[in-house]
Amino acid sequence: MKAYIAVSFSKRKLFAKVIMAITETLTHSGIEPLVFIDQHTFLAEQEQEMMEQAMKDIDACDLLIAETSEKAIGIGIEAGYAKGKGKPVIYLRHASAEHSTTLSGISDHPVIYKNDDDLKIKLSAVLGKLQLCRKA
Repeated sequence: MKAYIAVSFSKRKLFAKVIMAITETLTHSGIEPLVFIDQHTFLAEQEQEMMEQAMKDIDACDLLIAETSEKAIGIGIEAGYAKGKGKPVIYLRHASAEHSTTLSGISDHPVIYKNDDDLKIKLSAVLGKLQLCRKA
């Protein structure tokens, strides 16, 4: 299995520990993480190429994890595309962050976490459910 991780590009450094917690949890669960903003670099005028690559990467993944503690239009677009393709969408946000009604509304699994350890525990539980569903 492979998971696409959608996170705010402009806030990437702020979320370094969170992304590490997500990728460690995925790897521990036998799921390959793909952090799009870490895999690719585009110039401002390459917006079409960027979105084409994002869609290709989402197509190649089994699920999408949207870290929404900082709102970003791109995360919503990526999550909506994944949902339209029938892929499970996991909605993550820190308990103190503003709720996103649209992303939460299309997500299959909301995960509201208090810290990195809480995130790992809750995400592991969701991933376990997803893997059980795939085996059934």
